[in-house]
Amino acid sequence: MTGFRGIRWVKALFKGLTTKRESLTELNSDKQKSSTMTTTTLTAINQHKWRLLYGASALTLVGAIVLSGNQYVASNMVEGYHVKLYDQEIGVVSSQQLIEEYKSSRPLEIQEQNPDVHMELNTDGVSTEPEVAYMLETDDAGVIAKLNELLVPQALGVELRVDEKVVAVVKDQAAADQILQQIRDPFTPKEKVTGKVNALSAANAGMTDIGSAPSELEKVDFVEKVETEEVPIDPDVLEDPKAVVKRLQTGGMQPTKYKVVEGDCVSCIAQKFGTSTKFIHENNPGIEDDKLKIGQEIDLTVLKPVISVKTLERVVQNHEIQFDTEYIQDDSLRVGIIQPVSAGKNGMKKVTIQVTKVNGQLLSEELVSEDLIEAPVVAKARRGTKVVLGEGTGKFSWPVISPNISSTFGQRWGRLHKGIDITGNKNIQSADNGKVVETGYKSDYGNYIIIDHMNGYETLYGHLSKIISSKGDIVEKGEKIGVMGSTGDSTGVHLHFEIHKKGSLENPLKYLSR
Repeated sequence: MTGFRGIRWVKALFKGLTTKRESLTELNSDKQKSSTMTTTTLTAINQHKWRLLYGASALTLVGAIVLSGNQYVASNMVEGYHVKLYDQEIGVVSSQQLIEEYKSSRPLEIQEQNPDVHMELNTDGVSTEPEVAYMLETDDAGVIAKLNELLVPQALGVELRVDEKVVAVVKDQAAADQILQQIRDPFTPKEKVTGKVNALSAANAGMTDIGSAPSELEKVDFVEKVETEEVPIDPDVLEDPKAVVKRLQTGGMQPTKYKVVEGDCVSCIAQKFGTSTKFIHENNPGIEDDKLKIGQEIDLTVLKPVISVKTLERVVQNHEIQFDTEYIQDDSLRVGIIQPVSAGKNGMKKVTIQVTKVNGQLLSEELVSEDLIEAPVVAKARRGTKVVLGEGTGKFSWPVISPNISSTFGQRWGRLHKGIDITGNKNIQSADNGKVVETGYKSDYGNYIIIDHMNGYETLYGHLSKIISSKGDIVEKGEKIGVMGSTGDSTGVHLHFEIHKKGSLENPLKYLSR
């Protein structure tokens, strides 16, 4: 605009000068009418020179003014960036880098201001468009302030759900993972035991608990459906991870204690509080042989974990294999009289058992395999053949057809499991020849039978639904003596089977092979 105004002013100036010069020329022409033709010619030449001079000067001046105007405009052209939040114009800033730095630093600044909560600031909608314009005005501070006003941070947390029910809200996924790991840890074997087996024999079987034996973890999982999801939250709902772990492990139950009074017994207390003797022994491992003292405090707290941990573990143990005896019949000796010829030796087998636990408590066990380590050496002896009814062979057969072992021999919940539990065909057979010396009912065994094999061995058959044999009966190996059941202290239909040798407990797996 300024350049064009200068050109018009210069044109007007030279137009005035030309008009004035023409007037002076006409005046001189009147005074010099008598002059010669030569003078007139010279005057015309001079007038032409003046016009050329004026024109050149005007063009020079116009060029200078135009150049000056362009330089002024160019020096006032400004580069800026229009900032938009989605389609909304926020303002103009002087630098695109300013906005890029804002988008990367503002979320960090918000998080630093709220260290106890996971904050999110979505800056994806902020964009810039460049523009170069005359005297363009920018406002960096104003645009940043407006963005701070419009971009509202959102607190995020992680919901912990159990069977699709929200049980806790914590800061982030790391906190949720840590909580779940702390719930798993108490029930997860700390070390993988490979190649190391626990020797189990008559001498140490009573000291070995299958539930606490060294094991190799195969799988760990939760019984319930456990999920986590990040969601927008109100920061006030966040919980302390330690409190969440305790609540999920206990179900928020308060401790229940009971002091023993005169006349109390374990089963009496169990009946009074509607629980089981097994539960009392599990909660109070210090109770031995059901002995209680007046004033003794018993823990009857029933924990109801919100999340239960299920583990599948593999236990490997070495079991002795009882050697057989090869008898040389001698009719000069009365039945029952045995004269050793050569000594036998027990063998050894590696037994692999798959154990399922829930919250560290033995839920079930399954015999997976048996591998021979050392074969037993057969003993030889002379045996009288004078018949004595009921004498056993010394070699036992399975008392159940198609047997499956549901619980092995050893410690359970601080107590000795004196035999093995077997499922399968419900007909119970005598494991060897013998004489029925006792039948009846006991609170722990339920309906039971004891057979004396008249060679130092006795077998016991428990939890029967029906007893077929009677005291004094002579039974043969494989003869039906009862029917499998779930009487007494039993958690399902099975046979509890024990072997005693000269009054001492033996591990039945020492005498039985799959």
